[in-house]
Amino acid sequence: KMAAPSAPRPPRPRKDPQPLVIPRSAAEEQRLRLERLMRNPEKTVPIPEKLNEWAPRPPPEFVRDVMGSSAGAGSGEFHVYRHLRRREYQRQDFMDAMAEKQRLDEEFQKKLERNKMIAEEQTAKRRRKRQKLKEKKLQAKKNKLEQKKQGK
Repeated sequence: KMAAPSAPRPPRPRKDPQPLVIPRSAAEEQRLRLERLMRNPEKTVPIPEKLNEWAPRPPPEFVRDVMGSSAGAGSGEFHVYRHLRRREYQRQDFMDAMAEKQRLDEEFQKKLERNKMIAEEQTAKRRRKRQKLKEKKLQAKKNKLEQKKQGK
């Protein structure tokens, strides 16, 4: 037997077909994305969180399979050694990269500080010059007033 026919569903509202636009530049792509977001301002916008930087796996607390120094290692030991060596090289490269990044950050901060000091010195120099001119004008004005008083 067939099931009893249920009430017909109302037709879904049709969306207007959007024209296909291929962005030609990064600015145009950003504009299109903004337009799409602004079509429905009530809708929440997903903001991606900052990805954590890759860091090597910390060394194990307890090493179970310690390789012995005696001869006669099995054929599988080379692969274990190779993985350990690769991981150690990765860790050293990471530490070197972090040290380089830290050095560059420090250099950048020093450069910013130096530029700030130079800018402050220039500003102070120009301020002194402006103040000097201002005082000169005031003095000239006072002298002119005194000459007028003496002339009368």
